[in-house]
Amino acid sequence: MAAVIERVDSLEQTLQDFIRSVGDEFRKLYNSQRQTEAELRLFKDEMRVFKDEMSDFKDEMGAFKDEMRDFKDEMRDFKDESRRQQRQMNKKWGEISNKLGTLVEDLVAPSLPRVIEERLNEHAYDLMVRLKRRLPDGRVKEFDALVITPECACLNSTKATLRIADIDSFVANIAAFRSFFPEHDALPLVGILASLAVEKSVLAYAEKQGFLVLAVGDDLMEIKNRPDFEPKRW
Repeated sequence: MAAVIERVDSLEQTLQDFIRSVGDEFRKLYNSQRQTEAELRLFKDEMRVFKDEMSDFKDEMGAFKDEMRDFKDEMRDFKDESRRQQRQMNKKWGEISNKLGTLVEDLVAPSLPRVIEERLNEHAYDLMVRLKRRLPDGRVKEFDALVITPECACLNSTKATLRIADIDSFVANIAAFRSFFPEHDALPLVGILASLAVEKSVLAYAEKQGFLVLAVGDDLMEIKNRPDFEPKRW
């Protein structure tokens, strides 16, 4: 009988240990489940925030696409306007280029007698424009304008934009003038350069070479040299 009671007690202890063990495992499982649920809720919250951020990002991307579309439209309009302005400028430059062909006749030549009288105190009695001559050897040369006074001959070269290279070329043209028009060899030659506008550095170089320089002013062409400048007699 005692053995039976002992076995029953042992069985009860085993059962209690089992129940205790199962309870511990159940509590662990329960706690783990609650932790998992908490993590799932946190994950859902994070996913909700992520979805909201993605929604905001999509809205921003939509706004960016709209801005890019507007920018492309503006760039297209700008390019169209630039092409239109370029066509207008090309047309105007074409008109100016055509007009520059008569720059000597329209602006420079009418001013030469006045300029020569004011600066050289010489009276011009002969004005020739577009002098052209062919030599027996076939060489041909044209000069923009020539003014004859009792004391000198004034040779003009006109450029829309006067450059250093034009000044150097004019020095050679003066020497060539003597070969093409020897009938004026008895007169000293004064070189006159004319342009729409002249840079200071170019003016300084022209003065160094001894040339009078004219540019557009209030009274058609006006002298740009220093008041005390004395042109060279070639």
